[in-house]
Amino acid sequence: MAEGLMKRYYGHAAYVQSAGVKGDVDIDGFAIAVCHEKGVELSRHQTRSFEEMEAWGDDLSGFDLIVALSPASQRHALELTRYFHLTVEYWPIMDPAGLGETRDAKLDAYRQARDQIEAKLLERFGPPTEQA
Repeated sequence: MAEGLMKRYYGHAAYVQSAGVKGDVDIDGFAIAVCHEKGVELSRHQTRSFEEMEAWGDDLSGFDLIVALSPASQRHALELTRYFHLTVEYWPIMDPAGLGETRDAKLDAYRQARDQIEAKLLERFGPPTEQA
């Protein structure tokens, strides 16, 4: 969600890549639905691991900032700072996976996570530079 919102609000002003501790994770249908409500298309989005990013040619030393959305990703990102000069920020975003009993309750949980990410983006990077 974060990468899609970032690209939607700030365009190509910065290179953004979604990475996780585990790669090749399918994007959750609820995440796709709630991002679509904001005009963000995630259906073809794919998350890669840090190792896959390096294998695909992304030089991690070229990144300035890693935003970790989970304690596990924060730990992994901090490990990278031993080798590369990177800034790591942890944004404690609620993990909506597994929350809610009904479809509407699940969507509400995903909306809350999306809105938390959106608020952190606006706080960190300011108003959108692209037409949102």
